[in-house]
Amino acid sequence: MENLEKLKELFRPVFEDCGVRLYELIWTGGKEKNLQVSIMKPDGSMDLDTCAAVSEKLSEVLDREDPIESEYTLEVCSPGAEREIKDLQELDQMTGVYVFLRLKTAYKNMTEITGEITAVDENTLTIAYRDKAVTRNAALPRDEIAYARLAVRF
Repeated sequence: MENLEKLKELFRPVFEDCGVRLYELIWTGGKEKNLQVSIMKPDGSMDLDTCAAVSEKLSEVLDREDPIESEYTLEVCSPGAEREIKDLQELDQMTGVYVFLRLKTAYKNMTEITGEITAVDENTLTIAYRDKAVTRNAALPRDEIAYARLAVRF
């Protein structure tokens, strides 16, 4: 498929103009290709009106520049309520956010922890998690986090 880096560069002015940032740009689908553009606002949120506005502007750019030779469908969307936190530096602004973490090595026999981030510093992330009926705090070394995503609290 077409070079995603070139498309990112082509789309950059639209993202800046609309006040969003690119989360992910991928090709999906089997025989019928979809260009999926996942975007979010600087605070990590997203709404339908913004997705629609970005979609309209990206369509104009794609129609004008015609950088894609094959047939495709453009899909502009939110990364989702449980989006992966790809850049762990994002955690710096996530105090009070509910997350799921997978650890490289076990912490108190757990390799996965879900809870609310209560503090973040350069080397440590502190998370309040439930252990049966008790809320506990875990101070985890940042370099021990293998995977992180937002989580939905029930």
